[in-house]
Amino acid sequence: MSDATIIDGKAFAAGLRARIAEAVPAFTMATGRIPGLAVVLVGDDAASAVYVASKGKATIAAGMASFEHRLPADTGQEDLIALVRQLNADESVDGILVQLPLPKHLDEQAVVDAIAPDKDVDGLTPISTGRLALGLPGLVPCTPLGSLMLLKDHIGDLSGKDAIVIGRSILVGKPMAQLLLAENCTVTIAHSRTRNLKERVQQADIVVAAVGRAEMVKGTG
Repeated sequence: MSDATIIDGKAFAAGLRARIAEAVPAFTMATGRIPGLAVVLVGDDAASAVYVASKGKATIAAGMASFEHRLPADTGQEDLIALVRQLNADESVDGILVQLPLPKHLDEQAVVDAIAPDKDVDGLTPISTGRLALGLPGLVPCTPLGSLMLLKDHIGDLSGKDAIVIGRSILVGKPMAQLLLAENCTVTIAHSRTRNLKERVQQADIVVAAVGRAEMVKGTG
């Protein structure tokens, strides 16, 4: 596509982090403390460890407190949920993020369900997802929210646009569709069973790829 534009997501993210950092002093003055994010990592998955470390650095760079809880891979379900409940009750913690995926012996949904909805920074609890579906204020998964911010920054008003979201995961695909609906887009959710995907993509004003398969959509030229 000759008229395609590459959006500089890194520059936008840097600006967003700077704006967040500017808001921290007002929060601190109002509450008498700095905001804090607790991240829980179970096991020694290398990719997850890098991701958690980067979150910690970004949190501190924004002037907030970072609380990392690294647990062994054989941590039991009851012990993990007990930690989550402890963080729920900790007034110095404003947000809780349990790094997924968890080791296979743990029930991910039960752990997510234990997070207090007002501290659910991943937006994955049933209450968070319900708030999003109902159009109520709440916490939203960061990837779709960031994608929406980039779209609005680049396009402006999204009202009336035809959007297709490829993927139906609870972390990206479904919340992305809900966010686009809230912007008055006409939204299609596509997936591996969708027929005529190439044609549907060609007809859309906005295409969000939220699927872990390379080349699921072939060239449309």
